[in-house]
Amino acid sequence: MDSLGLGLFMRRESISKSLFMKNLILFLSLLGLSLNLKSQTIRVAIAANIQSVMKEIQTDFTKKNNIELELVSGASGNLANQIRNGAPFELFLSADLASPESLYKEGLCFNEVKIYARGSLIICSHSSQSLKTWKNRALTDSIKKIGLANPQIAPYGKAAMETLKKEGIYDKVKDKLIQGESISQVNTYITNGLVDLGFTAKSLVLDPNLKQNLYWEAINPKNYSPIDQGMVLIKTPSGKPSPGAQLFYKYLLSPSAKAIFKRYGYLVK
Repeated sequence: MDSLGLGLFMRRESISKSLFMKNLILFLSLLGLSLNLKSQTIRVAIAANIQSVMKEIQTDFTKKNNIELELVSGASGNLANQIRNGAPFELFLSADLASPESLYKEGLCFNEVKIYARGSLIICSHSSQSLKTWKNRALTDSIKKIGLANPQIAPYGKAAMETLKKEGIYDKVKDKLIQGESISQVNTYITNGLVDLGFTAKSLVLDPNLKQNLYWEAINPKNYSPIDQGMVLIKTPSGKPSPGAQLFYKYLLSPSAKAIFKRYGYLVK
């Protein structure tokens, strides 16, 4: 091979190696990004009333984005206090607006509160009975225990208390009231027959994984303040929300997430 041919050959080899290295670097970068997203876990505080909904949402979101969710549920007021005390959550999905709004005013959130759903209050029983006239039944001697979530920290408990007062029967049934720390505890009371009646979220009876028949009636929404449920991105030490947290926030406002919420009885825009 003459010197000209050798030079052309070496130049081609150099170009080929350079192109190979560029492609390799691009591949490794994309692989690193993929692995980083896949290993990312987003810690989310969720109101107890959306536990069953979030299981389905978690499955759908993780399948589509390869990002894991760690869900911690509880009464909205308790979760807000945990966040104030430094609990490492990245998102907070409350059952009301007041809890996340208070955190935003305290400078603990990246964004203002966004409504993701509106809940519906029902009255429910483990035993076979018509609840169309639940008010009259609640006053009878056969109803000895009525469950509701703590109205001081749980929005559905607050709605139940408003309902009892609006119907003018609170003073007559107050000695029958059994408070749960959260709506999930009230659901346990209802499904295990520990209370004769219980105020809860409509999502309980629309949960496809529910293993038993429950008897229920929707409460007139005019009896209680709208249960608008808000969410916020919680400030983290990094000073900005993680890509995964932002992605999940956007997902919760997507048609896919809204369709799931609708199936569980929530109203969404």
